[in-house]
Amino acid sequence: MTGKAKARKGAEAQGTLIIIGGHEDHSGDRVILKEVARLIPDGRLVLATVASHEPEGYLEKYQASFGELGVNDVTELYVEDRTEAADPEKLKALENVQAVFFSGGDQLRITSQIGDTPICDRVHEIFAAGGVIAGTSAGASAMSDTMLVRGQNASSFRVGDVRMAPGLALLPNVIIDQHFAERGRIGRLIGAVSHNPRVLGVGIDEDTAIVVRGDRFRVIGSGAVYLVDATGATHSNVAEADTDAALSIYDLRLHVLSAGDSFDLRSRRPEHLPDPKDG
Repeated sequence: MTGKAKARKGAEAQGTLIIIGGHEDHSGDRVILKEVARLIPDGRLVLATVASHEPEGYLEKYQASFGELGVNDVTELYVEDRTEAADPEKLKALENVQAVFFSGGDQLRITSQIGDTPICDRVHEIFAAGGVIAGTSAGASAMSDTMLVRGQNASSFRVGDVRMAPGLALLPNVIIDQHFAERGRIGRLIGAVSHNPRVLGVGIDEDTAIVVRGDRFRVIGSGAVYLVDATGATHSNVAEADTDAALSIYDLRLHVLSAGDSFDLRSRRPEHLPDPKDG
């Protein structure tokens, strides 16, 4: 992690993260998009399509969906290569903005193109000032300081079958996986936390999101969120076994949460908190 990232991680976070497992509903109840829109009082949103190699169509899709929800100023931020991340014209897209939404694609493209650049710094400034940073699919995985890049969607995880990289460090001490139940990713999330038991594994189903403020989050959407906690693990073979050996790990803790459930990231315990919309 870079010096800048460490400094950002230590700063007091004031904003809201909306971390989406992918394929959020655009035509039905749109629970997740409504929550994003509810938290954008000025109706302005920057859609960061950095994760995609071919971003055509994303802007029109989100403009249509958010426009019906009262977010009428949706503009696109795309970075073709890393040199553009310091371009003043690109940075102008983030001036006087309180909300950024990272679309899907390849999470490694997000961090390799904008990580530790003026654009990344500006995203952190927006968040620290009380803004909203949302991300779906690859945009969700990039939110954490340790980012899961790839691994086989297999039920029996192989010790050497995981790749991780630094993320955008908006949410520390977690690792996020998306399209979770739909793509059978429980094995690779367990594998990721077995390599780094300090981090909490967060697996998010499609059309499901966690809304994070401070040290707590609540679940919205139609699916489930899976929390894999390896801090109490008493045994793991990741250091001794061959890379193609099946993972062995004892005494994992697993929580499964659905809409209306909340979670305390500091104590790593589920909670029941009132929905802020009801207050």
